[in-house]
Amino acid sequence: MEKLIRGLRQFQTEYFSTHQDLFAHLAQGQHPRVLFITCSDSRVDPNLILNAEVGELFVIRNAGNMIPPYGATNGGEGAAMEYALQALDIEQIIICGHSHCGAMKGLLKLKELEDKMPLVCEWLHQAEATRRLVLENYSDLQGQDLLNVTIAENVLTQIDNLRTYPVVHSKLRQGRLSVHAWVYHIESGSVYAYDAVRHAYVAPNSPLEPHDPEELLQPDDHPPRWLSPEQAQRIYRGTVSTAVPH
Repeated sequence: MEKLIRGLRQFQTEYFSTHQDLFAHLAQGQHPRVLFITCSDSRVDPNLILNAEVGELFVIRNAGNMIPPYGATNGGEGAAMEYALQALDIEQIIICGHSHCGAMKGLLKLKELEDKMPLVCEWLHQAEATRRLVLENYSDLQGQDLLNVTIAENVLTQIDNLRTYPVVHSKLRQGRLSVHAWVYHIESGSVYAYDAVRHAYVAPNSPLEPHDPEELLQPDDHPPRWLSPEQAQRIYRGTVSTAVPH
């Protein structure tokens, strides 16, 4: 606790004192550009990863970076997302999973959680679609390979869940919203974004805009990818040929 108090004082005397105009502006209202949905894991810091200033990100965090389907729960995730899209008029959503995710480890061992952490177990049932998909399509994987695929597929499952919300469905149809699936690697600082045309997690675009489909039809320079070639071939619903682009 003493370290936190020292940090608070340092913030007040160093950062805040040199950014008073910024905070005076923020006191009048917020205008974030991105809704960033990620895990509660202490090793994942959205502002640090994106080098974002105060006020640039509207953040939703929970165990496993999950958005329950519309109507499935009365949790705060749907309300926060609705506020971000309607009140703040945010037009970009990033769902960001991360390597070594404890929630996804727990998802693969739900029976072991029932007695020790019943509330965690109940929460992770929200990701049953991910669990079933992984067990039925990646039965040959185990250990770290299985966890990596679970993390990757879970982010895509959450995008499916996002689409069940009326406000998201409407804005997507109007072309007023873009949704992105990312995975952050704690050990390397790398971020990989799901490419719905290549059906792979690759280095994200800059600026934050969807790929040009025509560009993707041309030979590329084999951008850095995450997951083994075999795993990447089956990412999303266990197959490339029937995958639906997001």
